[in-house]
This record gives sequence, structure tokens and C-alpha cells, in this order.
Amino acid sequence: MNHERPTRILHGRTWALVLVILVLVSGCKNAQQASVVAFPRSFSELAQKVQPAVVNISSTSTVRIPGDPFRNFFGQDGDTPGLNDFFGNFFHDIPDRAVKQQSLGSGFIIDRGGYIITNNHVVDKADEIRVKLSDSREFSAKVVGRDPKTDLALIKISSTFKALPVLPLGDSDKMRVGDWVLAVGNPFGLEHTVTQGIISATGRVIGSGPYDNFLQTDAPINPGNSGGPLINMQGEVIGINTAIIQGGQGIGFAIPSNLAKTVSEQIREKGKVTRGWLGVTVQTVTPELAQSLALKEPKGALVSSVVAGSPASAAGIHTGDVVISCYGHAVTNANDLPRIVAEAPVGKEIAITVIRNGNEIPLRVTLKDASTSVASRPALASEEDLGLTVKPLDPLRQQRSGLPKGRGVVVTDVDEDGPSRIAGIRPGDIILEVNRKIIRNTHDFKQALSGHGTPVLMLVHRGDAEFFVTIG
Repeated sequence: MNHERPTRILHGRTWALVLVILVLVSGCKNAQQASVVAFPRSFSELAQKVQPAVVNISSTSTVRIPGDPFRNFFGQDGDTPGLNDFFGNFFHDIPDRAVKQQSLGSGFIIDRGGYIITNNHVVDKADEIRVKLSDSREFSAKVVGRDPKTDLALIKISSTFKALPVLPLGDSDKMRVGDWVLAVGNPFGLEHTVTQGIISATGRVIGSGPYDNFLQTDAPINPGNSGGPLINMQGEVIGINTAIIQGGQGIGFAIPSNLAKTVSEQIREKGKVTRGWLGVTVQTVTPELAQSLALKEPKGALVSSVVAGSPASAAGIHTGDVVISCYGHAVTNANDLPRIVAEAPVGKEIAITVIRNGNEIPLRVTLKDASTSVASRPALASEEDLGLTVKPLDPLRQQRSGLPKGRGVVVTDVDEDGPSRIAGIRPGDIILEVNRKIIRNTHDFKQALSGHGTPVLMLVHRGDAEFFVTIG
């Protein structure tokens, strides 16, 4: 009997050990299941769920081809008038031709009433728009409204036979780098193609407009994907596929769904988009500027000028202030402020915080409608305003840079204290674009500057790299 007691105690400890092992094994299984959720083996169910609401869009527009093929060929603004007159007289009997041009894109249905979100460039100047669903039904569509500044458009179809499938708009602010996404669209006319990838970056500024805030993804996006949805794992639209980098692989950009929701709701309710206007020009706070302004870190938007009579002036914002928050959102750089102001309500007082002389100062400002305030904005008219000088690109520099003939102007001088120097422009830089307009010569450069408000967006070639710079 005495020999059996220790044996029973040993058996009890053994069972306890077995129980612990079972718990650990169960935990491992749960961990494996969690891993399966994080790394799905298939996207087939998700693709099948979202595809019915994704549409193919074909638009037809009219392009006029001049009957005189030598019109403006020999110069502009009266250059070589003799040649222009000669060829103009020779071809004057040939009328201009109207040619139909077709383009393809994508979109998605956001409600059963037939409203569809797509890119503005997919339907811009279209005479006719046709929409095709995954079940092969086709509809004629009309444009409800467009917003070129964000490259978004809302179109509408009518269906009386069968309910339309829809896709919900998710919260793009919740997307993190590394999250899985699907891109659905019509690349190269290949209907309802699905590609998979992750969110590569958020808040990207690519120089396409004043309100850039793109999601970057490595899900393959190609011509024809424009306007199609970028889908999260819950089957929600968190982006509208919009742009790619030519020659790049795995670098695509999507408009955040939160911006698309705001724009589409305004278009649907009012037929247009109303944006706030503050009346300042800003620049990024560099480490050098942060040190000179006694800032703890290089964050915020430095106010370089304030428009007289603007909401900013009335609120007491001064040149040299650094805006760190607006309308409840943190302002980390100069690109944040225009986007936040544009989304803030017009005619209502909002909060804005600036740093002045090292002190945080809370202010209140009532924004005006940007569309009625354009005339009040300062315009850049010359190289002097930017603090730089340019000249034509000489053949030797052009050959060394590897640029095609007739592209760009070279910076010869930069003012030490001018806005171009602050933005990082250097002598020897080659300016390829100004405000998204291709620059071929100094005439193009002056024309692109004239009449445009700040900031000025430039595409610059330096060494083997090309990059965008905002001046002002």
C-alpha cells in the first residue's frame, strides 16, 4: 500500500503535464490559424464577391484634326510668317476633320440607384459613355459631375430589370503599410481582371494636383485600370486606382476612399465640389529652417506669405508662423495643409494652431469658398519671383543627361535667399515640367509660370534622377 501512494502522486503530476502540453498545442494551432488569416491561401471568394459591382467603361470623344498640317509648324507668335503664310494659303481649302477617339477605363457602383465612381480622365470630354457589367449587361451613362483637381467623376446608369450590385466605401485612414489589397479593373481591355498586392505606402505626393494624398500599392495596375477599386480584405473599397509610374514595376497609386466619399457626396448633392480657402502660401520646414525657427523638429507648414483680406489675415496668421494643426488634423508638412483646408467646411469657424517665436498659439479661422477666391491669390509672372534664372538646354548637356532633344531648360543661377533656393533648386538642374506642363524651351517656361498662383510644381532632372519640387 505504501508503495502505491507515490505512484498515484506521480500519475497526478503526469496528467498535469499532459494538460499543459495540450494547452500549448492548442495555442500553436490558434497561432497557425491566425497565420492563415494573415496570409490567405486564396483570394477567390473575395474576388467573386466584389467583381459584380465593378464595371468596364468605354467613352467616345471627338478630336479635331487640322486640315493644315503645317499650322504653327514653323514657329509661334509670328515667327517665320512667310513660310506660315505660304503653307496656310496652300492648304486653306482643306477643312479640319472630326475624328472619333475611344478610351477604356473602369469604375464601381456605389448604390442601387446606379451611381458609379470613376476617374475624371476616363470620362472627360466624352460625347458618349457606355458601361458594361460582369453579367454582360450594357448601359448608357451620363456624367453627374466631375472634379478635375482630384481626378474623380460621378456617373449614373439606370436599370429597371434587375437590382444593381454595389460596393461599400471603407475607411482608407485605417489602411497600414503591408495590408493586403486587390485591384479590379479593365487593364488593356481585359475585362474584370483581378490583381493582388499590399499597401506599399500612404500619403504619397506625386505632383498630380494640389490635394495629393495617394495610397501606393504593388498590386499590378495598368492602362484601363483607371477608376477601378482597390479592395481590402473585408470587401470594401479603400482606394480608386488612378496612376502608375511609367517604366516602374509594382508602383501604382490610388485615391483614398475617404476623399472619394467626400467628393462624390458633394457632386451628388450640389453637382460640384466646394473647397475651403485659407489664403496663405506655405513651404516645407526643412531641418535647417527648424533650427533657425527654434523648432523641436522639422514638422508643420511654414507660412511664406499671407494674402491681404484673406481668412488667414483676418484670423491673425503671420508670415513666418508654422502651422502644426488645422481642423483637428496634424499638419506634418506643407502638402498636408492645402488638403486639410480643402476638406474643411466653408463659412464655419474652425481651429488652427501655429507656432510663433517658439510658442503655440491657438487661433480660429472662417474659411472662404476657394472657387470665389481665386482672383485674390497672388500670381507668379516671372523667373524673378521664383528667384532663379534659366536658359535653353545646350546640346552637350542634353547628351550627357540622356534627355530627348527639345526637352527642358537648365537653371543657371539661383538667388541665395529666394524661394527656389529654399525649395532645393540648384544651378545645373534641368526643369522638365512646370505645373504639369511639358517645358521644351524658355518660352514654354515663361508661359507656364505666367498667371499661375503659388505653389509652383516643377519636375526636375538632376544626375540620373527625376523628382518633383514645390516652390512657394
